[in-house]
Amino acid sequence: MPQRPADPRCPIRLGEPCTLCVPGATGPHDCGLVYLVRSDPDLRDELAERRRERHAARTG
Repeated sequence: MPQRPADPRCPIRLGEPCTLCVPGATGPHDCGLVYLVRSDPDLRDELAERRRERHAARTG
């Protein structure tokens, strides 16, 4: 059975596909925005909080 290509998800815009919003990026793995957020402690903490809130909303 043929496999369809993976649909990369944006790790910053939670729940959305990677739309290659950064010129030159080929996916989340080489996206400057993803690098910036993951390398900045304040932004990384804010993203973690959003993920916790999203998870809490899903699990009720």
